[in-house]
Amino acid sequence: MAQTQDSTRKRLLFHCTHMGMKENDVMFGAFAETHLADLSDGEVAELEALLKNNDMDLFKWVMGQAEIPPQWNTALMKRLQDFNQSQNRHG
Repeated sequence: MAQTQDSTRKRLLFHCTHMGMKENDVMFGAFAETHLADLSDGEVAELEALLKNNDMDLFKWVMGQAEIPPQWNTALMKRLQDFNQSQNRHG
């Protein structure tokens, strides 16, 4: 079972760093590199589902430039937003 979880997380890390939009590669990639090991299995599944959305929508939601649909306005989205803001302040 741990093998499956590890392969899922590795696949998700690759996806987060190869999304199509360079800005998202940086934003989601840094989040995944920092937090993927700490995410619960449920959060991993939620992140996988979230990444099926349009790149531009994801970018605008995390950046706070567009209203987040209710189904994606979750604790994980808040973590993504907070992480991105902290990276922008320190990076």
